[in-house]
Amino acid sequence: MVEVPIKLYVQGLAKEANAATRAVALMTSQDRTMALTAMAEQLEASMEDVLAANKEDLDAIPKEWGPDEYRKARELITVTEEDVLDVVAHIRRIAEEPDPTGETSQAWLTQEGLHVHRVRVPIGVIAVISEYGPSVVAESMAMCLRSGNVCVVRGGKEWFRTNFTLAKVLRETAEQHGVPQGALTFVDRPDREGVLELTRLRNVVHGVVPRGKASLRKIVMEQSRVPVLGYDGGLCHVYVDKDADVPLAQGIVVNSKIQDSGATNAADTLLVHQAIARQLLPGLLRRLLSEFTVDLIGCPKTVSMMGIMAMTGHKGIRAATDEDWEQKRQALTLGIKVVGDLDEGLAHIAAYGPGHTDTIVTRRYDTAMRFVREVDSGSVLVNASTRLHSGSQMDLGEELGTNTSHFHVRGPLTLRSLTTEKYVAFGNGQLRQPHPVPQAYQDAMMLSSKF
Repeated sequence: MVEVPIKLYVQGLAKEANAATRAVALMTSQDRTMALTAMAEQLEASMEDVLAANKEDLDAIPKEWGPDEYRKARELITVTEEDVLDVVAHIRRIAEEPDPTGETSQAWLTQEGLHVHRVRVPIGVIAVISEYGPSVVAESMAMCLRSGNVCVVRGGKEWFRTNFTLAKVLRETAEQHGVPQGALTFVDRPDREGVLELTRLRNVVHGVVPRGKASLRKIVMEQSRVPVLGYDGGLCHVYVDKDADVPLAQGIVVNSKIQDSGATNAADTLLVHQAIARQLLPGLLRRLLSEFTVDLIGCPKTVSMMGIMAMTGHKGIRAATDEDWEQKRQALTLGIKVVGDLDEGLAHIAAYGPGHTDTIVTRRYDTAMRFVREVDSGSVLVNASTRLHSGSQMDLGEELGTNTSHFHVRGPLTLRSLTTEKYVAFGNGQLRQPHPVPQAYQDAMMLSSKF
């Protein structure tokens, strides 16, 4: 059997998804809740199928890889029963979230008596391009359905069989509970060209969310003709002011870098006011090196202050280059720079902005407020870890990634962020003045002696 070319295949999926948008938008909130609940229940019941598919993904790891590479791949790809239960619980939490569609954010009465409302509505077809495993596939489908959108999702190729099996369970269950065909679509062709084709179909795809490494985000931002809703690039800085509490600063830096070093909101660069550097850095850097084996990259002041801290089996501190300050790391690597004052710290953040998440550690209110006003970032925090920039941590609800670009909504992509607004107006015959008058009537008026 001849395989359909990837471009035509993806176009067909996207058109079928677009055809389902009206039917999904017309589903009641209760209908979507019932479908999501059933999806969670069926996924839990299909546990063995998902784990069996994951075993096939594990068996597909090349045996010729080196021991370390093979071990890391298995650790990354392995999906356990606990992981599946976490996905089930996640879907149930999304089902319990308030439905944002139909919400009226503003309403007013014009002088002409027109009742005007701003009403929240679904965006339409949202394409999620992921390099991750089944949790992101399930999250994407559930978040889109809850917000009245249609989802087209492509998962990470390392989990292809796992993602396919999970998506099949969720899609079939949803369709059995009134969700139209095409509303939850899984792209079961891992070709990279298929990813790019999704970002070009602006007539049938209304938003794209890249979920992956910097290379994926870069290519989507550069080549997409579809609005990018969830660009989670940008750097994360921690600035420690001269008036900071040293133990507090240490805790925030360690948590911002170590809690999940691969997260997009993990710290990339630590900026330290020179007045507090000698109090803070020696103890902090020893902790980062010896307790957490972080690769440290420092400015000349940092390197000269600390010297080369030779640690067994670790690289110590390396002198930074200009290129190092612009790197989004998502790894156990941290850049450290001593700055002369707040102005220099703000200038450094601005030079590599707009940012993802930036935080300041200080006791001074005026310093904190200046930092908040001047930093251009998806989220700006005061005396808190950068890792708190997420929907769940900010009590905003579940999220489908983070958006740090200026377009649409910045910050966590919550259910409300997956909607847009339209104006609805109710009248009783109001007209735009001056109202048109037929030309013959105007000519008669001109000839009449009464005028």
